[in-house]
Amino acid sequence: MVINGSHLNSSSPDPSDTVLNRPPWVTTTLGCFLIFTIVVDILGNLLVIFSVYRNKKLRNAGNIFVVSLAVADLVVAIYPYPLVLTSIFHNGWNLGYVHCQISGFLMGVSVIGSIFNITGIAINRYCYICHSLKYDKLYSDKNSVCYVMLIWALTVVAIVPNLFVGSLQYDPRVYSCTFEQSASSAYTIAVVFFHFILPIMIVTYCYLRIWILVIQVRRRVKPDNRPKLTPHDVRNFVTMFVVFVLFAVCWAPLNFIGLAVAIKPEVVIPLIPEWLFVASYFMAYFNSCLNAIVYGVLNQNFRREYKRIVVSVCTARIFFQDSSNDAGERLKSKPSPLMTNNNQVKVDSV
Repeated sequence: MVINGSHLNSSSPDPSDTVLNRPPWVTTTLGCFLIFTIVVDILGNLLVIFSVYRNKKLRNAGNIFVVSLAVADLVVAIYPYPLVLTSIFHNGWNLGYVHCQISGFLMGVSVIGSIFNITGIAINRYCYICHSLKYDKLYSDKNSVCYVMLIWALTVVAIVPNLFVGSLQYDPRVYSCTFEQSASSAYTIAVVFFHFILPIMIVTYCYLRIWILVIQVRRRVKPDNRPKLTPHDVRNFVTMFVVFVLFAVCWAPLNFIGLAVAIKPEVVIPLIPEWLFVASYFMAYFNSCLNAIVYGVLNQNFRREYKRIVVSVCTARIFFQDSSNDAGERLKSKPSPLMTNNNQVKVDSV
Protein backbone atom coordinates (compact mmCIF):
# COMPACT_ATOMS: atom_id res chain seq x y z
CA MET A 1 0.00 0.00 0.00
CA VAL A 2 1.19 3.51 -0.74
CA ILE A 3 2.33 5.13 2.45
CA ASN A 4 3.56 8.65 3.06
CA GLY A 5 4.70 10.89 5.82
CA SER A 6 2.58 13.94 6.54
CA HIS A 7 0.91 15.98 3.85
CA LEU A 8 1.62 19.66 3.65
CA ASN A 9 -2.02 20.39 2.94
CA SER A 10 -3.80 17.78 5.06
CA SER A 11 -6.00 20.44 6.65
CA SER A 12 -7.44 21.51 3.32
CA PRO A 13 -9.98 19.40 1.42
CA ASP A 14 -9.03 21.13 -1.84
CA PRO A 15 -5.93 19.44 -3.27
CA SER A 16 -5.21 22.44 -5.52
CA ASP A 17 -4.42 24.72 -2.59
CA THR A 18 -0.80 23.62 -2.17
CA VAL A 19 2.04 23.86 -4.66
CA LEU A 20 5.78 23.47 -4.30
CA ASN A 21 8.52 25.66 -5.68
CA ARG A 22 11.03 23.32 -7.30
CA PRO A 23 13.71 23.76 -9.96
CA PRO A 24 12.39 23.01 -13.47
CA TRP A 25 14.80 20.09 -13.90
CA VAL A 26 13.16 18.25 -10.97
CA THR A 27 9.67 18.32 -12.46
CA THR A 28 11.05 17.54 -15.92
CA THR A 29 12.95 14.53 -14.59
CA LEU A 30 9.96 13.21 -12.67
CA GLY A 31 7.69 13.77 -15.67
CA CYS A 32 10.00 11.96 -18.10
CA PHE A 33 10.44 9.10 -15.63
CA LEU A 34 6.68 8.72 -15.28
CA ILE A 35 6.10 8.93 -19.05
CA PHE A 36 8.60 6.11 -19.56
CA THR A 37 6.88 4.07 -16.84
CA ILE A 38 3.43 4.59 -18.36
CA VAL A 39 4.51 3.65 -21.90
CA VAL A 40 6.42 0.52 -20.85
CA ASP A 41 3.65 -0.44 -18.42
CA ILE A 42 0.92 -0.29 -21.06
CA LEU A 43 2.86 -1.89 -23.91
CA GLY A 44 4.51 -4.55 -21.73
CA ASN A 45 1.41 -5.70 -19.91
CA LEU A 46 -0.67 -5.73 -23.09
CA LEU A 47 2.01 -7.98 -24.56
CA VAL A 48 1.63 -10.30 -21.56
CA ILE A 49 -2.15 -10.47 -21.90
CA PHE A 50 -2.08 -11.01 -25.68
CA SER A 51 0.66 -13.63 -25.31
CA VAL A 52 -1.50 -15.74 -23.04
CA TYR A 53 -4.54 -15.14 -25.26
CA ARG A 54 -2.79 -16.19 -28.47
CA ASN A 55 -0.62 -19.08 -27.33
CA LYS A 56 -2.35 -22.26 -26.18
CA LYS A 57 0.75 -23.38 -24.31
CA LEU A 58 0.52 -20.28 -22.12
CA ARG A 59 -3.20 -20.64 -21.37
CA ASN A 60 -3.11 -22.58 -18.13
CA ALA A 61 -3.99 -22.24 -14.47
CA GLY A 62 -0.69 -20.70 -13.41
CA ASN A 63 -0.80 -17.97 -16.03
CA ILE A 64 -4.31 -16.88 -15.03
CA PHE A 65 -2.62 -15.20 -12.08
CA VAL A 66 0.01 -13.69 -14.37
CA VAL A 67 -2.73 -12.08 -16.49
CA SER A 68 -4.46 -10.85 -13.34
CA LEU A 69 -1.18 -9.28 -12.17
CA ALA A 70 -0.80 -7.61 -15.59
CA VAL A 71 -4.29 -6.13 -15.23
CA ALA A 72 -3.37 -4.76 -11.80
CA ASP A 73 -0.31 -3.07 -13.30
CA LEU A 74 -2.36 -1.67 -16.20
CA VAL A 75 -4.87 -0.01 -13.86
CA VAL A 76 -2.42 2.64 -12.67
CA ALA A 77 -1.01 3.34 -16.14
CA ILE A 78 -4.44 3.99 -17.64
CA TYR A 79 -5.84 6.43 -15.06
CA PRO A 80 -3.85 7.44 -11.93
CA TYR A 81 -0.42 7.88 -13.55
CA PRO A 82 -1.65 10.22 -16.33
CA LEU A 83 -3.35 12.34 -13.65
CA VAL A 84 -0.12 12.45 -11.65
CA LEU A 85 1.70 13.46 -14.83
CA THR A 86 -0.77 16.30 -15.35
CA SER A 87 -0.20 17.38 -11.77
CA ILE A 88 3.57 17.38 -12.28
CA PHE A 89 3.47 19.70 -15.29
CA HIS A 90 0.87 21.98 -13.69
CA ASN A 91 2.81 22.05 -10.41
CA GLY A 92 -0.29 21.11 -8.49
CA TRP A 93 -3.58 19.25 -8.63
CA ASN A 94 -6.14 21.03 -10.81
CA LEU A 95 -8.51 18.13 -11.52
CA GLY A 96 -10.79 18.47 -8.51
CA TYR A 97 -11.65 16.43 -5.45
CA VAL A 98 -13.56 13.61 -7.20
CA HIS A 99 -10.71 12.75 -9.57
CA CYS A 100 -8.35 12.89 -6.60
CA GLN A 101 -10.40 10.30 -4.72
CA ILE A 102 -10.82 8.05 -7.75
CA SER A 103 -7.12 8.27 -8.54
CA GLY A 104 -6.12 7.41 -4.97
CA PHE A 105 -8.62 4.56 -4.85
CA LEU A 106 -7.40 3.00 -8.10
CA MET A 107 -3.79 3.45 -7.02
CA GLY A 108 -4.56 1.42 -3.91
CA VAL A 109 -6.49 -1.19 -5.91
CA SER A 110 -3.49 -1.65 -8.19
CA VAL A 111 -0.93 -1.93 -5.40
CA ILE A 112 -2.96 -4.28 -3.20
CA GLY A 113 -4.10 -6.24 -6.24
CA SER A 114 -0.47 -6.67 -7.27
CA ILE A 115 0.75 -7.99 -3.93
CA PHE A 116 -2.29 -10.28 -3.57
CA ASN A 117 -1.74 -11.66 -7.09
CA ILE A 118 1.97 -12.16 -6.38
CA THR A 119 0.92 -14.06 -3.24
CA GLY A 120 -1.49 -16.13 -5.33
CA ILE A 121 1.28 -16.91 -7.83
CA ALA A 122 3.62 -18.01 -5.02
CA ILE A 123 1.00 -20.33 -3.55
CA ASN A 124 0.30 -21.70 -7.03
CA ARG A 125 4.01 -22.41 -7.63
CA TYR A 126 4.31 -23.96 -4.16
CA CYS A 127 1.40 -26.34 -4.81
CA TYR A 128 2.68 -27.17 -8.30
CA ILE A 129 6.22 -28.04 -7.20
CA CYS A 130 5.84 -29.22 -3.60
CA HIS A 131 2.37 -30.82 -3.81
CA SER A 132 2.15 -31.75 -7.48
CA LEU A 133 -0.06 -34.81 -6.87
CA LYS A 134 -2.85 -32.52 -5.63
CA TYR A 135 -2.20 -29.69 -8.09
CA ASP A 136 -4.64 -30.69 -10.85
CA LYS A 137 -7.51 -30.90 -8.38
CA LEU A 138 -6.62 -27.68 -6.56
CA TYR A 139 -6.02 -25.67 -9.72
CA SER A 140 -8.64 -26.79 -12.17
CA ASP A 141 -9.72 -24.06 -14.61
CA LYS A 142 -12.85 -23.37 -12.58
CA ASN A 143 -11.00 -23.20 -9.27
CA SER A 144 -8.30 -20.94 -10.70
CA VAL A 145 -10.88 -18.44 -11.95
CA CYS A 146 -12.52 -18.51 -8.52
CA TYR A 147 -9.15 -17.82 -6.86
CA VAL A 148 -8.57 -14.79 -9.08
CA MET A 149 -12.07 -13.47 -8.35
CA LEU A 150 -11.39 -13.94 -4.64
CA ILE A 151 -8.15 -11.99 -4.95
CA TRP A 152 -9.92 -9.01 -6.52
CA ALA A 153 -12.80 -9.20 -4.04
CA LEU A 154 -10.31 -9.06 -1.15
CA THR A 155 -8.50 -6.20 -2.89
CA VAL A 156 -11.66 -4.08 -3.06
CA VAL A 157 -12.57 -4.93 0.52
CA ALA A 158 -9.07 -3.92 1.62
CA ILE A 159 -9.16 -0.50 -0.07
CA VAL A 160 -12.77 0.55 0.65
CA PRO A 161 -12.09 1.62 4.30
CA ASN A 162 -9.90 4.43 2.97
CA LEU A 163 -13.01 6.14 1.62
CA PHE A 164 -14.52 6.28 5.10
CA VAL A 165 -11.48 7.34 7.14
CA GLY A 166 -10.52 10.18 4.81
CA SER A 167 -7.06 8.78 4.17
CA LEU A 168 -6.94 9.45 0.40
CA GLN A 169 -5.46 12.94 0.04
CA TYR A 170 -3.22 14.91 -2.29
CA ASP A 171 0.48 15.01 -1.44
CA PRO A 172 2.22 17.86 -3.31
CA ARG A 173 5.65 16.31 -2.76
CA VAL A 174 4.82 13.47 -5.15
CA TYR A 175 2.03 15.17 -7.09
CA SER A 176 -0.29 12.29 -6.22
CA CYS A 177 -3.53 11.59 -4.44
CA THR A 178 -2.53 8.79 -2.13
CA PHE A 179 -2.75 7.22 1.29
CA GLU A 180 -2.48 9.66 4.22
CA GLN A 181 -0.83 7.99 7.20
CA SER A 182 -1.81 10.71 9.68
CA ALA A 183 -5.47 9.72 9.41
CA SER A 184 -4.76 7.05 12.01
CA SER A 185 -1.48 5.57 13.22
CA ALA A 186 -3.18 2.30 14.15
CA TYR A 187 -4.85 2.10 10.74
CA THR A 188 -1.56 2.80 8.96
CA ILE A 189 0.22 0.06 10.91
CA ALA A 190 -2.60 -2.36 10.06
CA VAL A 191 -2.40 -1.39 6.38
CA VAL A 192 1.36 -1.98 6.21
CA PHE A 193 1.11 -5.29 8.03
CA PHE A 194 -1.86 -6.85 6.23
CA HIS A 195 -1.19 -5.39 2.78
CA PHE A 196 2.58 -5.76 2.65
CA ILE A 197 4.36 -7.55 5.51
CA LEU A 198 1.96 -10.51 5.84
CA PRO A 199 1.80 -11.23 2.08
CA ILE A 200 5.59 -10.95 1.89
CA MET A 201 5.90 -13.49 4.72
CA ILE A 202 3.56 -15.92 2.94
CA VAL A 203 5.41 -15.55 -0.37
CA THR A 204 8.78 -15.93 1.36
CA TYR A 205 7.63 -19.16 3.02
CA CYS A 206 6.37 -20.60 -0.29
CA TYR A 207 9.54 -19.76 -2.21
CA LEU A 208 11.78 -20.91 0.62
CA ARG A 209 10.11 -24.33 0.56
CA ILE A 210 10.51 -24.45 -3.22
CA TRP A 211 14.20 -23.49 -3.01
CA ILE A 212 14.77 -26.24 -0.45
CA LEU A 213 13.19 -28.80 -2.78
CA VAL A 214 15.23 -27.53 -5.74
CA ILE A 215 18.45 -27.85 -3.71
CA GLN A 216 17.46 -31.36 -2.65
CA VAL A 217 16.88 -32.33 -6.27
CA ARG A 218 20.22 -30.96 -7.40
CA ARG A 219 22.06 -32.65 -4.55
CA ARG A 220 20.14 -35.87 -5.17
CA VAL A 221 18.97 -36.08 -1.57
CA LYS A 222 15.28 -35.74 -2.39
CA PRO A 223 13.22 -38.81 -1.43
CA ASP A 224 12.35 -41.00 -4.42
CA ASN A 225 8.64 -40.77 -3.70
CA ARG A 226 8.65 -37.02 -4.28
CA PRO A 227 7.88 -35.71 -7.80
CA LYS A 228 10.91 -34.83 -9.91
CA LEU A 229 11.56 -31.33 -11.21
CA THR A 230 12.24 -30.50 -14.84
CA PRO A 231 14.51 -27.64 -15.99
CA HIS A 232 11.35 -25.84 -17.18
CA ASP A 233 9.92 -25.99 -13.66
CA VAL A 234 13.04 -24.43 -12.17
CA ARG A 235 13.28 -21.67 -14.79
CA ASN A 236 9.62 -20.77 -14.44
CA PHE A 237 9.92 -20.70 -10.67
CA VAL A 238 12.96 -18.42 -10.90
CA THR A 239 11.01 -16.06 -13.16
CA MET A 240 8.23 -15.57 -10.62
CA PHE A 241 10.73 -15.38 -7.78
CA VAL A 242 12.41 -12.44 -9.55
CA VAL A 243 9.00 -10.76 -9.97
CA PHE A 244 8.46 -11.08 -6.22
CA VAL A 245 11.92 -9.77 -5.31
CA LEU A 246 11.52 -6.73 -7.56
CA PHE A 247 8.14 -5.92 -6.02
CA ALA A 248 9.54 -6.22 -2.50
CA VAL A 249 12.58 -4.08 -3.31
CA CYS A 250 10.54 -1.37 -5.02
CA TRP A 251 7.84 -1.09 -2.37
CA ALA A 252 9.73 -1.83 0.86
CA PRO A 253 11.28 1.66 1.32
CA LEU A 254 7.93 3.43 1.04
CA ASN A 255 6.13 1.01 3.35
CA PHE A 256 8.80 1.06 6.02
CA ILE A 257 8.97 4.85 5.92
CA GLY A 258 5.22 4.91 6.51
CA LEU A 259 5.49 2.34 9.29
CA ALA A 260 8.18 4.35 11.06
CA VAL A 261 6.17 7.55 10.69
CA ALA A 262 3.04 5.87 12.07
CA ILE A 263 4.87 4.56 15.15
CA LYS A 264 6.68 7.82 16.07
CA PRO A 265 5.63 10.65 13.77
CA GLU A 266 7.12 13.47 15.85
CA VAL A 267 10.54 11.82 15.76
CA VAL A 268 10.64 10.29 12.29
CA ILE A 269 9.04 12.96 10.08
CA PRO A 270 11.82 15.57 10.61
CA LEU A 271 14.45 12.89 9.84
CA ILE A 272 13.08 11.94 6.41
CA PRO A 273 14.47 14.18 3.65
CA GLU A 274 12.04 15.08 0.90
CA TRP A 275 14.27 13.64 -1.83
CA LEU A 276 14.27 10.24 -0.12
CA PHE A 277 10.51 10.14 0.12
CA VAL A 278 10.03 11.25 -3.49
CA ALA A 279 12.64 8.76 -4.74
CA SER A 280 11.02 5.88 -2.82
CA TYR A 281 7.62 6.86 -4.19
CA PHE A 282 8.65 6.94 -7.85
CA MET A 283 10.68 3.78 -7.32
CA ALA A 284 7.41 2.12 -6.27
CA TYR A 285 5.68 3.55 -9.36
CA PHE A 286 8.37 2.07 -11.58
CA ASN A 287 7.59 -1.47 -10.41
CA SER A 288 4.39 -1.56 -12.48
CA CYS A 289 6.36 -1.77 -15.74
CA LEU A 290 8.95 -4.36 -14.67
CA ASN A 291 7.02 -7.64 -14.70
CA ALA A 292 6.50 -7.79 -18.46
CA ILE A 293 10.22 -7.15 -18.94
CA VAL A 294 11.09 -9.98 -16.55
CA TYR A 295 8.87 -12.43 -18.45
CA GLY A 296 10.47 -11.46 -21.74
CA VAL A 297 14.01 -11.80 -20.40
CA LEU A 298 13.64 -15.00 -18.38
CA ASN A 299 10.80 -16.94 -20.03
CA GLN A 300 11.42 -18.25 -23.53
CA ASN A 301 7.75 -18.82 -24.32
CA PHE A 302 6.81 -15.22 -23.53
CA ARG A 303 9.87 -13.85 -25.31
CA ARG A 304 9.01 -15.84 -28.43
CA GLU A 305 5.38 -14.73 -28.29
CA TYR A 306 6.36 -11.08 -27.80
CA LYS A 307 8.27 -11.23 -31.09
CA ARG A 308 5.34 -12.84 -32.89
CA ILE A 309 2.91 -10.22 -31.58
CA VAL A 310 5.11 -7.37 -32.79
CA VAL A 311 5.24 -8.98 -36.24
CA SER A 312 1.48 -9.58 -36.13
CA VAL A 313 0.82 -5.93 -35.30
CA CYS A 314 2.80 -4.90 -38.38
CA THR A 315 0.75 -7.28 -40.54
CA ALA A 316 -2.62 -6.54 -38.86
CA ARG A 317 -3.04 -10.12 -37.58
CA ILE A 318 -2.98 -9.42 -33.82
CA PHE A 319 -6.37 -11.03 -33.10
CA PHE A 320 -5.74 -14.21 -35.08
CA GLN A 321 -4.45 -17.39 -33.52
CA ASP A 322 -0.70 -17.66 -33.93
CA SER A 323 1.16 -20.47 -35.67
CA SER A 324 3.06 -21.08 -32.42
CA ASN A 325 0.39 -23.63 -31.60
CA ASP A 326 0.97 -25.84 -34.65
CA ALA A 327 2.48 -29.29 -34.60
CA GLY A 328 5.91 -28.14 -35.72
CA GLU A 329 6.26 -25.74 -32.81
CA ARG A 330 5.11 -28.34 -30.34
CA LEU A 331 7.86 -30.66 -31.51
CA LYS A 332 10.41 -28.01 -30.56
CA SER A 333 9.06 -27.95 -27.02
CA LYS A 334 8.76 -31.62 -26.20
CA PRO A 335 7.33 -32.29 -22.73
CA SER A 336 9.38 -34.07 -20.18
CA PRO A 337 8.90 -37.85 -20.31
CA LEU A 338 8.15 -37.59 -16.61
CA MET A 339 5.06 -35.48 -17.31
CA THR A 340 1.76 -36.92 -18.48
CA ASN A 341 -0.29 -35.32 -21.25
CA ASN A 342 -2.50 -33.74 -18.65
CA ASN A 343 0.48 -32.14 -16.97
CA GLN A 344 2.31 -31.02 -20.12
CA VAL A 345 0.78 -27.56 -20.05
CA LYS A 346 2.15 -26.93 -16.55
CA VAL A 347 5.72 -27.20 -17.74
CA ASP A 348 5.29 -24.06 -19.83
CA SER A 349 3.55 -21.99 -17.19
CA VAL A 350 5.34 -19.03 -15.72
